[in-house]
Amino acid sequence: MSSPLYLIDASIYIFRYYFGLPENWRSQEGYPTQAVYGYLKFLLSLIEKESPEYIAVAFDESLGNCFRNQIYPAYKENRVLPDEALAFQLNACVEVTGILGVIGLASDTHEADDIIGTLAKRGGQMNGRQVIVVSRDKDLMQLVGANDLIWDYGQAEPQDRMAIMGRMGVWPEQLADYLALVGDSIDNIPGVPGVGAKTAAALLKYFGSLRALLQAGELIAEVPVRGAKNLPAKIDAYREQILMARKLTKIAEDAPLGNVDMNTEANIELKRQPIALDALTDFCQRMGLGEHLLSKVERLVDGVESAQ
Repeated sequence: MSSPLYLIDASIYIFRYYFGLPENWRSQEGYPTQAVYGYLKFLLSLIEKESPEYIAVAFDESLGNCFRNQIYPAYKENRVLPDEALAFQLNACVEVTGILGVIGLASDTHEADDIIGTLAKRGGQMNGRQVIVVSRDKDLMQLVGANDLIWDYGQAEPQDRMAIMGRMGVWPEQLADYLALVGDSIDNIPGVPGVGAKTAAALLKYFGSLRALLQAGELIAEVPVRGAKNLPAKIDAYREQILMARKLTKIAEDAPLGNVDMNTEANIELKRQPIALDALTDFCQRMGLGEHLLSKVERLVDGVESAQ
């Protein structure tokens, strides 16, 4: 089998360290850099332990400008734009990703999820390559195909399709339908009142898909779930909202990828390049990350490069 394609959802890890680590490090400009420190250690650890041949990192730059905001203006309006200090760290993480020899991608119209979805489809699954999505975001579970995994690296074991079914009650390909029914408060997507996780899972188990459910009419009352007799009227009343929500919850597979050419099986742009040690040393010094991390970086780079 071809080498797996690792697709990293950067924001999950940047925010984890931004909020989870103390402000023990500062850049030459005076900004705190705890998220940079945590993200760099995370990415170096993954490179050292997994030695990925194909890898890409997706960043979010579309908050408020995403195509989903055109469909539903209130989409993610509960999110606060990064302040100057956080924006500095986000940009630094983009910079160090390239220094580590990994391509970083972002879009002002599509989210990181969509970039990962596009790469998973065109750079991985269409070429018979296993995709390993590195994230804990439940939305990205919908990308997990027959041989694929989603992995919150450093926090949990990789999850395959069966694990997702056990956790969510639906198959990965049903997840967008499921979220269109229950909603998603994190992304400010409305759900159908009274349709919770168990009801939505039961509906999709019975009918297979949202399309079939919306065509079922009074047959919905036959689903073995509490309050089934009221569901036909409820689903019909919220039909337009459900259809709108489904456009929001489905991860796109046509996100712009800049200069990345997905028309060849080689996927040259997604191949990991050597770490630029001099640039990384300079970066760590500018970010105030300390001699301890610098020495660790040098040891890791020596190990990674000698293994290549």
